[in-house]
Amino acid sequence: MRTVLYIVTTIAVVALAFWAYRENYATQAVLSKTEKLHREIRHAHGRLAVLRAEWAYLNRPDRLRDLADINFDRLGLLPFRADQYGHLDEVAYPKPELLPITNAIEVSGTLPVIAGDLQ
Repeated sequence: MRTVLYIVTTIAVVALAFWAYRENYATQAVLSKTEKLHREIRHAHGRLAVLRAEWAYLNRPDRLRDLADINFDRLGLLPFRADQYGHLDEVAYPKPELLPITNAIEVSGTLPVIAGDLQ
């Protein structure tokens, strides 16, 4: 009986050692992949910062004004004036659609009857 217990214990220890070995290498692989993703994210943040700086540089008002002046013959761009803006009461909003009545009930008394109360 002891021999069977020793064999089962040895097999269990070997199986647990194999499982721990596999989990260790799987964890290391996931950690290295995570570190790689973090590096890519840091690199993307750096590129994004450069792109934002370039966008801010290219959209300087004095530069855009000079470009509009240079290309006035082709584009005809002029600065906005206050009279070009509309007022809120000039906006034509669409009228809301009326909902169709699907459960019409004829009421003969003075109190309203709700469809759910008839059951």
